[in-house]
Amino acid sequence: MLAKRDSCAVPASVHCDHLIAADRGGHSDVAHAESVSGEIFAFLRTASKKYGIDFWRPGSGIIHQIVLENYAFPGGMMLGTDSHTPNAGGLGMIAIGVGGADAVDAMAGIPWELKAPKVLGVRLSGKLDGWATPKDVILKLAGMLTVQGGTNHIIEYFGPGVDTLSCTGMATICNMGAEVGATTSLFPFTESMRRYLVATGRSEVAEAAAKAKEHLCADAGAEYDSVVEINLSELAPRLNGPATPDRSWTLPELKTGIAENKWPKTVSAALIGSCTNSSYEDMTRAASIVKQALGQGMKAKVPFLITPGSEQIRATMHRDGLLDVFQQAGGTILANACGPCIGQWNRPKEESSAENAIVSSFNRNFKGRNDGSPKTLNFLGSPEARRPSAPKHPSPLVTAMAFSGQLAFDPTTDVVTRPDGSTFRFAPPQGIELPPQGFDEAATRGWVESSAPDSSVQVKVDPASSRLQLIEPFAPWDGKEISGARLLVKVSGKCTTDHISAAGPWLKFKGHLENISRNTLIGATNAFTGQVNSTTNWLTGEQGTNPDVAFAYRDAAQPWVVVGDWNYGEGSAREHAAMQPRFLGCVAVVCRSFARIHETNLKKQGIVPLTFVNPDDYDRIPADAVLATRGLVGLAPGSPVILEVARPSEPGAPAVEIPLAHTMSRDQIEWFRAGSALNAIAAQ
Repeated sequence: MLAKRDSCAVPASVHCDHLIAADRGGHSDVAHAESVSGEIFAFLRTASKKYGIDFWRPGSGIIHQIVLENYAFPGGMMLGTDSHTPNAGGLGMIAIGVGGADAVDAMAGIPWELKAPKVLGVRLSGKLDGWATPKDVILKLAGMLTVQGGTNHIIEYFGPGVDTLSCTGMATICNMGAEVGATTSLFPFTESMRRYLVATGRSEVAEAAAKAKEHLCADAGAEYDSVVEINLSELAPRLNGPATPDRSWTLPELKTGIAENKWPKTVSAALIGSCTNSSYEDMTRAASIVKQALGQGMKAKVPFLITPGSEQIRATMHRDGLLDVFQQAGGTILANACGPCIGQWNRPKEESSAENAIVSSFNRNFKGRNDGSPKTLNFLGSPEARRPSAPKHPSPLVTAMAFSGQLAFDPTTDVVTRPDGSTFRFAPPQGIELPPQGFDEAATRGWVESSAPDSSVQVKVDPASSRLQLIEPFAPWDGKEISGARLLVKVSGKCTTDHISAAGPWLKFKGHLENISRNTLIGATNAFTGQVNSTTNWLTGEQGTNPDVAFAYRDAAQPWVVVGDWNYGEGSAREHAAMQPRFLGCVAVVCRSFARIHETNLKKQGIVPLTFVNPDDYDRIPADAVLATRGLVGLAPGSPVILEVARPSEPGAPAVEIPLAHTMSRDQIEWFRAGSALNAIAAQ
């Protein structure tokens, strides 16, 4: 709309997967979402129709699963406004997670640009054995690389082990590449991709890819910037967490970690599915464990929540009796949506008010993310297990833990107790890669609306709405250096986009910039006090919450700056984490290092992202700092910027000068000068 185009320049689709809260079960939860968020869905539907975009109705599924089933193809390139967009790498696609403004570039026909990534090669050898699953490949890699080790890299998997993996297993691995900061991840074209394309009704795509196979893999002798080797035959199952997806444990290690950290020994909830592990193969493996438990007269000891990734998966599970199996064991079938994975979980407060541990097959486990409670510790694992040829490894099975109730449950050695007090041990689970009767495609018809652009459609927004607000263009740069800026907050430690713009109940305001800005930086830890969501209003000298002080600065036309630590903006591709500070008057973010997507999002909104040339200079910024710059006038790619730090409590003392760096290209500098990328696009 702001680019003033009549239609979308490239094929695009809109998905309604974030506003459906997990509560009573799929049907009722979707109905409730349509009731309370009807105006949001109507806006998306009419906008899609006006500009010729596919619209997937609420309840149709999670974007990444729908893309894998319908749109992804080997050799393609795609942008998606979610950090787990690389899920499509499981079908050999260069799929990159971006912020909304990046997607707008492509949708408006403007070239999209990215800092040229390096390529990290991951050589896979052997074959998954014991109880390991594809999820364990990325859980191990996250432990090796850390949450920032893949930043500005594409991860390319190669080697003989690749051909032993299923298409959906490869998608799981690519999905979680976001947790190490990778630009994207992908696999070469394999026979399992061909099988999946045929099974999902795309035989012609499978045939075309097979003919081009020599171009859909690495060239002979290809060189990588660095290489990591993982022997699948030696891979042990893992649980990662809590609070960060790169804290990786084997079960023996976890048992020690539980004792040393005094974490809960019992599990309070078990959750499977999500965009990461909701394939038919995942669900049949989990169901095989449930069938064993039912045969022993058992039901789940803790709340057991199952999230199908799409209506196609749900309908196929229903037809094949899998839903009945889970429900007989006490499981709740949630909507085909993100739900608890992103904080849309109406969890009873009594379950999360005290420290508790949950296990999930999700991809992200930041503190407070799933149920809003910082006391909930989420450990990430595989929802099921691969059938072993020799059960030599312990297995952290989320489904098995629903019946054992123990966090460090080892199904190869540990037993579970029947209702009569006797015990039994789980046999290795079995799974089916693809449904023998095919996917139930008929049940999914009608979930997507496709049409040619229709300029007669009116996209309406009620000015009195608390949920939708048309965006007003940000003011262009005034051509001057930053001066007299105050420090809103100096952030200590991990500060993800969830910390900058919280999810959960706040997601209902994603379409209303002013209302959602009330959550700005509420999860950030103040480096000077150690308190969360607390800072000094230097206009009054009083303490306040981060958003309250930011609003006060905005109303007083007081520019402000955030100082961050390492990997600032890790996590979701949440554009609001950049839009909200810009809306409230933030002029720059200075930190030790940025996560890729967030750094780009800041540039898109007209905020200058700067990094300390010397990371230790982070310690030279005092709480009462008054900040100015030299170098924004005449800014060019690679040019230096100086931060001048004055301290009112030391009148007459010379300002401290700190050298800063930036990564802005010529085009990105034009976004800054125009006030935002959207402003620059509209001007063209």
